[in-house]
Amino acid sequence: MAEKITDEIIEYVGILAKLEISLEEREQAKQDMTRMLDYMDKLNELETEGVEPMSHVFPVHNVFREDIVADGMTEVLSNAPAKKDGCFMVPKTVE
Repeated sequence: MAEKITDEIIEYVGILAKLEISLEEREQAKQDMTRMLDYMDKLNELETEGVEPMSHVFPVHNVFREDIVADGMTEVLSNAPAKKDGCFMVPKTVE
């Protein structure tokens, strides 16, 4: 797998990520990417026949409540210092 990662690839990834990569960082990035690809090759060797795809390791359930439309203005207006016809009353600011 080490032959697949070249300096050109590292330079191209740096351009895409808008990074300036020094020579030392280039070599380290090349080693890191090679290790990642080697690990992916190792994962590809696993037998996955009959294993159902999943989006999460743990079962995920919807924890949100039902979205029920309710008149919330009654609650909000109960705390208003002044109200009129279901609206907040505020001091006049423009003449």
